[in-house]
Amino acid sequence: MARRDDYNGFMTTDQNQTRVVLVTGPSGAGRSTAINALEDLGFEAIDNIPLRMIPRLFDGEPMDHPVALGIDVRNRDFSLSRLLELHRELLHRTDGKAALLFLDCRSDVLVRRYSETRRRHPMASEDAPESGIEREAALLRPIEDRADIVIDTSHLSPHDLRSQLTQIFFNSASHSLAVCVQSFSYKRGIPHGVDMVFDCRFLANPHWDATLRHKTGLDDAVQCYVRQDTRFAPFKSRITDMLTYLLPEFEAEGKTHLTIGLGCTGGQHRSVVVAEDVARTLAEADRRVSINHKELIRRGFIDPGSSVVSKSGKAVV
Repeated sequence: MARRDDYNGFMTTDQNQTRVVLVTGPSGAGRSTAINALEDLGFEAIDNIPLRMIPRLFDGEPMDHPVALGIDVRNRDFSLSRLLELHRELLHRTDGKAALLFLDCRSDVLVRRYSETRRRHPMASEDAPESGIEREAALLRPIEDRADIVIDTSHLSPHDLRSQLTQIFFNSASHSLAVCVQSFSYKRGIPHGVDMVFDCRFLANPHWDATLRHKTGLDDAVQCYVRQDTRFAPFKSRITDMLTYLLPEFEAEGKTHLTIGLGCTGGQHRSVVVAEDVARTLAEADRRVSINHKELIRRGFIDPGSSVVSKSGKAVV
């Protein structure tokens, strides 16, 4: 999940303003996946372009589409100073609508990924991947410190990364803040990167009803059971009232996405019902909302990925 989103005004509906995303990070952290995801979102994507050639892309008339540029330490003219200077220049050229996206990943996860793919690390062609990973991390640390957006991909599948990039960069004319409502199981721990967490374990548990145990919070019978708990309505109301107050404040600070976690013991019943209702309420308030039921996906009840919630409360994507 993005750990920092302190840039302002990047997402825009003004197509006369060029929008640029510089994508970088350690090898194996998901740069190629990110470039492909941004291309699917309408960006003109160029990977491994020499840094010295990038300013030429913006000479002349403004581009018709936003641009995503993959920056790799293997580029023969790569240097920290050159990349940071390029970022400053693009901010000036695009009136602040340029972002430096850094994809981070824990070293042990990178080692595992290289082990699984059996590829050599580009900075350790003759050594074990660990040595190259350490050298690259030290080289890129100043860039991570200067990045506008940092996404830790350690616990993200390629699909999860694409989903997060969609939440951040998908253009919306009504609101710049994308909200992801996520249900989860406390047995598996709080999901990585969640901004706010609400505990639903005090609500009446359908697990103890044999007729509901094997159903999910997406089933009408389970939803009725949970909503009949007299504590459900005030709990949901307090959550949505808090978000109604907080979301405009987050937007005013330039925040572009927010992930809300709702957990219960198994992640199958109560948290799913609350997440569905909270997402529906936000969508009806004209918020751009996606919903992700992590445990239902893991156990095969529903297909992987987040769904976008329409104003009617129905998943449309």
